[in-house]
Amino acid sequence: RSFDIKDGMQVLVRGKVTVYAPRGSYQLTVEHVEPLGAGALQIAFEQLKARLAAEGLFDPARKRPLPAFPSRIAVVTSPSGAAIQDMLNILNRRAPHIRVTVIPAVVQGDSAPAQIIRGLEQANRHGLGDLVVLARGGGSIEDLWCFNDEALARAIVASRLPVVSAVGHEIDFTISDFVSDLRAPTPSAAAEIVSGNWVDAIGQLKEIRQRLVAAIQI
Repeated sequence: RSFDIKDGMQVLVRGKVTVYAPRGSYQLTVEHVEPLGAGALQIAFEQLKARLAAEGLFDPARKRPLPAFPSRIAVVTSPSGAAIQDMLNILNRRAPHIRVTVIPAVVQGDSAPAQIIRGLEQANRHGLGDLVVLARGGGSIEDLWCFNDEALARAIVASRLPVVSAVGHEIDFTISDFVSDLRAPTPSAAAEIVSGNWVDAIGQLKEIRQRLVAAIQI
């Protein structure tokens, strides 16, 4: 269960009824509970957010800095999604020497958290990048819900490699955003952020080259 039950809360319960024949008593075994009504997912989100914040998982002091000049980036995402294509286009234009390893994962639905966790663990185990980007394009709160998974949040915290959360649009926030070392507003923004120092350095080198050529011609 991803939320806490409180007095007065309306919930939808699924379970089974059993009968104890000698006494004729009934017993309800609850198998699943979810909040009912508008904002049900928001309730679960806010409760998990508050609990993880109380544990210090959002504390900026525990977050790892990104490498200034990454040469390898691991991206956990859907290989057929628009997010990875946008990222590759930007990286190829800005810093084509950066090697990108795409770790395939479903990024929507019940199986998504386990696949994203597996991808994150693979990146750490095999050293597939200097940092890891979790990427997915925009969608509804239901579409992005896998990034609000508690097990995924704890896997991000446990990662040896710095993690960038690049999920949804700028207005979308997930638990993964809060526990990651850096939140990027979009996957495209993540590509710009991780390549930013390279762009500046390349620009400075071009300027120095131009000055040297001008000095030689004089």
